[in-house]
Amino acid sequence: MKRLLKGASIALIACASLAAKADSVDTLKRDVKTGRAQFTQTVTSPDGKKTKTSSGSFEFSRPNRFRFAYAKPFEQTIVGDGQKVWIYDADLNQASSRKIGAALGATPAALLAGGSLEKDFDLAALPPKDGLEWAQATPKAKDGAFKSVQVGFRGKELAAIEVIDAFGQRSLLQFKQFAAGVAIAPEAFSFTPPAGADVIEQ
Repeated sequence: MKRLLKGASIALIACASLAAKADSVDTLKRDVKTGRAQFTQTVTSPDGKKTKTSSGSFEFSRPNRFRFAYAKPFEQTIVGDGQKVWIYDADLNQASSRKIGAALGATPAALLAGGSLEKDFDLAALPPKDGLEWAQATPKAKDGAFKSVQVGFRGKELAAIEVIDAFGQRSLLQFKQFAAGVAIAPEAFSFTPPAGADVIEQ
């Protein structure tokens, strides 16, 4: 379960750094420098029979800085400090880190590292659904971790992201209180493992 949430979170990191305007594809091409929101994440198995829900908050500052704080059902923190991505599981008191390039790889989150949408993805506007305007980004690489990412906007506000991974698993992230262009202290994007934590460097 935690691995599934981590994968969806990495996709969210990139897409959450996108602002909105009228056309959904044009929206997907724009970026904002900073932002924060609350989110609820629902992960559904490929057969649609099993779901898991989690919630928390996130902040980002382009490029390569972000923080996810999962609060329920368990505490987990994911931090990108510009050089590394840290993942900390509070219940295990375990922290792992990878260089940011290796952690993001060819996923949608590579957009945070300055990747080009048109170079890496086929973009398409989708019909409105559930009161939102949607755009789809399909990776051009066929062996990536994700089949597609759909981003939904309500007016000028990021409202939802739906990710389908290579195994057909679906992750839906819904946002509230999204605020773009806000001031965020640099300390939000630093991480020091707690005393006594097991640390795994990858």
